Amino acid sequence: FLAQHQLPVAAPLPTLEGRLAVPIQALEGCRYATLFPQAPGTVAIGDLNINQSWLLGEIVANIHRTAQAFRSRSKRQPLSLTHLLDESLTNLAAVWPLAQPEWQSLRNISIQIQQQLQALPTDAPYWGICWGDPHSGNVHFTEANQPTLFDFDQCGFGWRAFDIAKFLQVASQTGLSRQVRAAFLKGYQAITPLTPLELESLPSLTQTAYLWSWAIQVNHLQRQDCSRLDPHYFAKRLERLRYLACPDLALF
Repeated sequence: FLAQHQLPVAAPLPTLEGRLAVPIQALEGCRYATLFPQAPGTVAIGDLNINQSWLLGEIVANIHRTAQAFRSRSKRQPLSLTHLLDESLTNLAAVWPLAQPEWQSLRNISIQIQQQLQALPTDAPYWGICWGDPHSGNVHFTEANQPTLFDFDQCGFGWRAFDIAKFLQVASQTGLSRQVRAAFLKGYQAITPLTPLELESLPSLTQTAYLWSWAIQVNHLQRQDCSRLDPHYFAKRLERLRYLACPDLALF
């Protein structure tokens, strides 16, 4: 849909029969294969610069605007607080033997997030299709600085501001400067200005994005490398969440 509307994405290639996915009967059950073209260029060397961050913000805004016309019969899980926050906490609690102070700290942050985001509207244009994973590792730039986006595995219906928060969450972990982070928001707002309420919600949405990513990583580690799920792993990530929840933290 996005490629048909001339947005720079690596869209799946259809089969001769016009299908975008092919079922494969694997030992563990039915899986699906999809073929994508190679996105031109490479990831930004040394991470995004100010110009590239601005361009990425513009494209994300255009995705949100264009996707308002998208219609789907899919029952895919929306990127709601139930999914992003509540289910993430449940998944973390299942593998992390939380001491009472740690669990209470996590619950307190979760309650604050719920309170701060309850006023966010869940209708258009504030709510719609989100990329779900915007960051410098999911976009290639050519030598002429032409971008191509890929990896829409986490896309779904959600708040448009969540995509900005997800970018900020990854950017803060990779050490992007405030100027580069600010360029993303400025690029976005050059296409679609956010409301004051959406801007005020970005810190809480960034914390939500961190918790969601944390729970996804834990699910992967359970299958691939359980040895990493030690007390140090959880303590380090809880400290990072506390940092993101600090009221003095400047995202921009």
